[in-house]
Amino acid sequence: MRAEELKGHLDAVLLAALEGGPRHGYAVIEALRQSTDGRLDLPTGTIYPALRRLEQAGLIAGTWSVVGGRRRREYRLTPAGIRALSGRRAAWRDFSATVTAALESATRVNTVLVNAALENTALEDTACPSPNPA
Repeated sequence: MRAEELKGHLDAVLLAALEGGPRHGYAVIEALRQSTDGRLDLPTGTIYPALRRLEQAGLIAGTWSVVGGRRRREYRLTPAGIRALSGRRAAWRDFSATVTAALESATRVNTVLVNAALENTALEDTACPSPNPA
């Protein structure tokens, strides 16, 4: 799945990836990859700016550490981030149910129309005998 397909939902996905505890940026990418069986494999150029935005908004907090001689920033949810994740999950469930209902409704309407057309064709075939009986 491409990052642009997540438009409007990336922040919620990142907050969810941090729900299990603090992670550095690459571990967030790996957590998303694993939790979605590889369907979300987002580039660092998408993840890191979003993590900075969430940090500036007070939804996550970052701290620097040195591991194996390398500096890395580890992120964790703040209380505001936990509340935001809860709200975004509820909003996602509502949005998802609405879109699913619309898509399935369209399928049901099309199925009804196709079935009605087939029934009308069958009725016409039985109601109008062939002009050239065999």
